[in-house]
Amino acid sequence: METADYLNLLESGDLQVQGLLPWSSNYTFLVQVCGDGVEVEAVYKPRRGERPLWDFAQGTLCLREFAAFLISNALGWHLIPPTVLRQGPNGIGSVQLFINHDPERHYFTFEGETAFRTELQKIVLLDFLINNADRKSGHVLFEEQNSELKGQRLWAIDHGICFHAEYKLRTVIWEFAGQPIPPALLNDLDTFQQTLANNPVLKHQLQTLLSIPEINAVKKRLQTLLAERVFSKPGIGRHYPWPPV
Repeated sequence: METADYLNLLESGDLQVQGLLPWSSNYTFLVQVCGDGVEVEAVYKPRRGERPLWDFAQGTLCLREFAAFLISNALGWHLIPPTVLRQGPNGIGSVQLFINHDPERHYFTFEGETAFRTELQKIVLLDFLINNADRKSGHVLFEEQNSELKGQRLWAIDHGICFHAEYKLRTVIWEFAGQPIPPALLNDLDTFQQTLANNPVLKHQLQTLLSIPEINAVKKRLQTLLAERVFSKPGIGRHYPWPPV
């Protein structure tokens, strides 16, 4: 199945809740999505299960999950598993393809490995763009099995607390801080800037998910990357999430 096929299935398939996922700060369900004889597992995060936060508007975390997926795809990086926004048994929420992975393998276990250098650099740039306030080590998954999507690779998950208009970047991935951004990734960023300006579908989608100040902040952060051409360094205040894994 291609990514588009997964998106169609996640959007229109029959959704059956299998149970709550442990260790989540919000209500997060493992679900089975069935349609046209195909079944996949997915992660369902309903809006009504979101824990109130003082700095993010209530009921917006699932919207931010979907917005992060859209931007990852618009960059051409496909770092985030196929994600949709839809109605489910507990109301509207994000539904994301579940990635089979070893929970003992996460960023801290392969930090510095050259095989993952480019993918990690893309995650770092994406996190800066979307102002990710919670890039834990365990939010970087290593898919061990050969999947029909991409084979062995890294995936980035959990993007509910992103896109704040004020600087809130908190991440465990600082190994590239201050280094030049590779030309190929700069080209991707430049193309994405043109896409943001000229793609009416993406513009409309983001306007339904984020506030105007939040969208403008994405554009400003993108301009910063293209102007400075280096990976960002830790900002003022706390720049690591807690817990780190």
